[in-house]
Amino acid sequence: MGEALEDYLEAILILSNQNKAVRSVDLAVYRGYSRASISYAVKELRNKNYLEVNKDGHLKLTSSGQVLANRIYERHCFFKKLLIAAGVSSNQAEIEACKMEHGISDDSFEKLKTLLDF
Repeated sequence: MGEALEDYLEAILILSNQNKAVRSVDLAVYRGYSRASISYAVKELRNKNYLEVNKDGHLKLTSSGQVLANRIYERHCFFKKLLIAAGVSSNQAEIEACKMEHGISDDSFEKLKTLLDF
């Protein structure tokens, strides 16, 4: 799966933790995504069985979508925390963590977590 779709999963997870129901418009406000981009991502995530859309248009992660979104978000938080501990500003750490969360294998991430005991 590409970085963009992973970012959508992560955004849906974050918003669903803040609100009970997530709508496409919430993604647009939260991340500045266009309607066309959201429509495409929702379709792709539904096709991959990571997302469901109910009759009211609310977006809900499937169990496999939840697992993947949690994994992505865990990496994001780990790298952001690590960068801040290294002296990087919070804003820059947010940007860099978003890049780093996508570019590391599961095995390497687990070994890095173990090594650094974060």
